[in-house]
Amino acid sequence: MGPLTGFKIIEMGGIGPGPMCALLLADMGAEVVRIDRMQEAGLGINTDPKLNLLMRSRKSIAVDSKSAEGQELILSLIEQSDALIEGFRPGVMERLGLGPDSVFARNPKIAYGRMTGWGQDGPMSGAAGHDINYIALSGALHAIGRKGGLPTPPLNLVGDFGGGALYLAMGLLAAILEAQKSGKGQVVDASMVDGAASLMTMFFGLKAAGHWSDHRGSNILDSGAHFYDVYETFDGKYVSIGSIEAKFYKQLLYLTGLEGEDLPHQMDPSGWPALRARLSAVFKGKTRDEWCDIMDGHDVCFAPVLSLSEVADHPHNKARGTFVDIDGVVQPAPAPKFSRTKSEIQSPPCAPGQHTDEALTDWGIDAQLINELKIKSVIR
Repeated sequence: MGPLTGFKIIEMGGIGPGPMCALLLADMGAEVVRIDRMQEAGLGINTDPKLNLLMRSRKSIAVDSKSAEGQELILSLIEQSDALIEGFRPGVMERLGLGPDSVFARNPKIAYGRMTGWGQDGPMSGAAGHDINYIALSGALHAIGRKGGLPTPPLNLVGDFGGGALYLAMGLLAAILEAQKSGKGQVVDASMVDGAASLMTMFFGLKAAGHWSDHRGSNILDSGAHFYDVYETFDGKYVSIGSIEAKFYKQLLYLTGLEGEDLPHQMDPSGWPALRARLSAVFKGKTRDEWCDIMDGHDVCFAPVLSLSEVADHPHNKARGTFVDIDGVVQPAPAPKFSRTKSEIQSPPCAPGQHTDEALTDWGIDAQLINELKIKSVIR
């Protein structure tokens, strides 16, 4: 019984940040119904629906949203919902007769969540794009990468999921809470550019204070500093070091055997290349597991760099239950954890239209109407 048990959400089928937002809310107990297309659009690089993990914990119905009857069916579900998630380009929902005006007319209290890359307005609002483009416009992409190298895309974590899904989830929950006081719904305009820019707040402050440079790989957190980076070990694996504070850095020097050597000061950037070279040679002298044994139990800010194939077997992740195995598929468990209303994966990933009859029946749609809509190919 997660903390969102009892809340009902409609998700208009899409890719990336919309589904991730829906997954987060569904794992926390919300009853989420996904509206998929009548014709399956495919699952990207996945061929088996059970491997499309962003589709877990909810049900899918297939509806012809371009038909008047399909639109009316969706509106009848929206009437019962606390929130709506849509990730189309601006104007698409309005053309379907499902824009904010139509939805608020049927459900004045709903939180209407809109997930886009560029936002609902602005000169680029109608342009195509992906995560890499959105974080490029926010300043985040330019800041990530090594000295002398190209900007490095941080997977699609910063735009799609960090600046997109998480900000939309936060915005929807805030709108739902506010509606409980005011009785009025509102639109949550979640732009991945806006969200990624928000994630960069600290760095804008550092830059204004003269502590951050636009030159990649020259700052304290972007691989410029020797005490905040990754190092290769003897066996070709890697370890991570984050010994920023003086007390942690002292431990780093002690445990690597560098204590007492005539070294440049930790915070003198001119000495960072030499210190990096020295640490690189030291870490290359032992295996990753040997360094784990050496660093274990010490406040040095250290962790092995684990691959996706390794993470589930690490003792800390096992103890925390950070990863779970569902039908033979290892995947991250719901987060965050709650002391009383435990989140849990509600169900395996859904295939488009898998639960049409079941979900519509659960939401009170008459069985005769369901059959009529099937005959007319409004639902599948």
